[in-house]
Amino acid sequence: MVADVVRTWVAGWAVSRRTPPPVEKPWGLYVEVAGNPDEVGRHVLPEVEESLVRSAAASVTVPRTWMKMPAEPKEIERWLSPGWVVAWEETGHLMAVDLMATNPVAPEGYTATVETVGSVTCVRVLNVAGEQAAQGQMASLGEAVVVDRVVTEEAHRRRGLGNFVMRTLADRALEQGAVLGVLGATDAGCALYETLGWKKHATLAECIYRP
Repeated sequence: MVADVVRTWVAGWAVSRRTPPPVEKPWGLYVEVAGNPDEVGRHVLPEVEESLVRSAAASVTVPRTWMKMPAEPKEIERWLSPGWVVAWEETGHLMAVDLMATNPVAPEGYTATVETVGSVTCVRVLNVAGEQAAQGQMASLGEAVVVDRVVTEEAHRRRGLGNFVMRTLADRALEQGAVLGVLGATDAGCALYETLGWKKHATLAECIYRP
């Protein structure tokens, strides 16, 4: 089950970020990342075994390559070869939810736009001055969507905008025929998503090659 959710997350992330499609590797998937000074690519392991982690780590020769997997960081740290470090601050949460419609209304003083281009739908929340206060997007994969880049600007936090963005995306996903939502969350995001019914399926350990 977790492996399937990981694969869905990777596929949707690649669509959302408009990267090349994930490439199958013996240990999982590899996604090339362009235009990011902190990341040239990422290996994602749907299943975590010592041999798979060691093989994936040993295959990397390019700095700023990442590995991500559904595991506790302490569990996989001892399997990393020299040059790899655990990115403790980037450890995340793999989450999913059965989508439900809620017909959300933008908080007072804000308006929202929803735009779909190809397989990516973006929600933007604007204040009365027309400035962006919050946003979020999702990639459609048929029966599943992967939510990505949900952000509320500092000056507009604690006003329910993140809640509104997530519920708006869910409603649009249902209109598009999806029934399942998947995402990778930060600690702060995880707390919000849990209030909306999202369930954590695994910790997402992250590490980076910095020889």
